[in-house]
Amino acid sequence: MALSVNTNTGAMTALQYLSNTQAQMSATQTAISTGYKVASAKDDGATFAIAQNMRGQVAAYQSVTDSLNRGMSAVDVAMSAGQSISDLLTQMKAKALSASDKSIDTASRAALNNDFTALRDQIQTIVSNASFNGFNMLDGKTASISALANTDGTKSISVSAQTMALGSGAMSNITSTSNISTQSGAATMVSSVQKSLVAVNAALAKLSSGSKQYSIQLSFASKLSDTVTSGIGNLVDANMATESAKLTSLQTKQQLGVQALSIANSAPQTILSLFQ
Repeated sequence: MALSVNTNTGAMTALQYLSNTQAQMSATQTAISTGYKVASAKDDGATFAIAQNMRGQVAAYQSVTDSLNRGMSAVDVAMSAGQSISDLLTQMKAKALSASDKSIDTASRAALNNDFTALRDQIQTIVSNASFNGFNMLDGKTASISALANTDGTKSISVSAQTMALGSGAMSNITSTSNISTQSGAATMVSSVQKSLVAVNAALAKLSSGSKQYSIQLSFASKLSDTVTSGIGNLVDANMATESAKLTSLQTKQQLGVQALSIANSAPQTILSLFQ
């Protein structure tokens, strides 16, 4: 190869390889600092686009999860209130049965009636307070609640409300004026309370089925989200062990490249010796 002060082919080649090494080092350092082998569209446009679409799915699954949690919470509040109503009806039945006994005196029956009406009024208080996120599934004002079931919003899971307000729905046999002030009235009320108790327990079973639907779908959505998140990681996450080994290799290549460039740059100096 001819010696020239104008063109240093060796230096140009060494510089080209050194620049390439520097670019690879920059990419490796970015991967180590961010944890991503594909951190932006510049790294790999196709992979980045796929990952972004999948990230959109994960965000949608979070919305589905939030919707299901809200729906399940509303149903659980209704179930908790319904269980309390069932317990109160059990006590009311016992009071009515005691008041139906012909052997007790008027004062005793009046005391039992006071307890009965207090329990009756407590039912309405429970129903009025059984709300979550603005939905009350027991007062008869809400027909059902729905929650998202998929990420495009085309499917939902609905749970029907179960009315337990006095004088309607499962409590149609007990009104806000029901009492056991007389022996005959108490005898009739035993049957009425029993019918309401059976109806309330049946309503609780329906609410429980709805809560299980939400719970199952919630678990499924969570697993799908985790699977998609794992898939995103497989696409864009950097293997830190690989990147560490790669960085060490590139650092060695960089040092050798600098030395090669230094040697190539010193070559034209030999031309001076030709003129001595």
